[in-house]
Amino acid sequence: MPRAPWPALVVTALLLTTACAQEGPAGAAPTASGTPTPPEAPTGPVPPTTTGTPSAPSTPPSTPWGPAEGPVIEVAHTGGFATPELLASRLPLVSVHADGRVITPGPQIAVFPPPALPGLQVQHVDEDAVAVLVERALRAGVGGSDDLGSPPVADLPSTRFTVRAQDGTRVREVYALGAESPHGPPDDTLTPEQRAARAALQALVQELGDPASVLPEDAVGAQEVYVPEAVAGVVTAWQGPPDGPEPRPVPWPGPPLPGEPLEPRLGLSCVLAAGEQARAVMDAAAAADSLTPWVSEDGGRWSVALRPLLPHEQDCTDLLGW
Repeated sequence: MPRAPWPALVVTALLLTTACAQEGPAGAAPTASGTPTPPEAPTGPVPPTTTGTPSAPSTPPSTPWGPAEGPVIEVAHTGGFATPELLASRLPLVSVHADGRVITPGPQIAVFPPPALPGLQVQHVDEDAVAVLVERALRAGVGGSDDLGSPPVADLPSTRFTVRAQDGTRVREVYALGAESPHGPPDDTLTPEQRAARAALQALVQELGDPASVLPEDAVGAQEVYVPEAVAGVVTAWQGPPDGPEPRPVPWPGPPLPGEPLEPRLGLSCVLAAGEQARAVMDAAAAADSLTPWVSEDGGRWSVALRPLLPHEQDCTDLLGW
């Protein structure tokens, strides 16, 4: 299928961004119900100029689609039935950054317990391609107000889509996205219009995670392993298995456990390993899994849910958006 010339796509992205901003008050972000909410102010450090390495230029680069700080597009799960430590350490499904990095979870091996350190991969797309991805996100309904319905299923996560543009942040959250599949709820639980709106957002998740499927071949780089410069650990007291052998403990090579309180009412603490300590933690994680007891210098045993930090994330407080 022939593709539109790059200049036309970029202009379309800019016009569409302006048009969407007129749906509500300036800078407002429509929700699924159509009620505008205040825009989210971008926070966090300036994105790194190389993979995972923070830097702070005197003048942050400007982009035609939004702030250079943080991801321009982010898709993430929120809520759902899971332990607090898993919710706090959950990674986005995809994040598209202003410098062209597209970061997604790496291939997951089907074993239990899973590896201690989740893998990430990164692809680079060119500047025009970022604008095209923003356009596709807006066309798919991010920032829209169409009724998405709610499948009659419990305990599933919602999928939150965020697009940050110069005229504001648009957020669309949809419950149980994917549950409307042929193996999901009965056909009469969602209208055809609701199914179509949800299908467009489901397709967007796939497109953002595989930009080569919707962009010219020469606009997308090869997938590479994303190596973070910092790793957070969400810490809870370790509890042995009710039956069966105890997992082999692994000495903890990072900052002192249990770290600083993250969510005291839930018993969560957090440690941040950066630089050489981060590399030591990643090396040790190769011999651990999600049930491994980590042994601190004083002999204490802890469960540590490891979470690589993304380029725009700075410390444990960046994990509190769940």
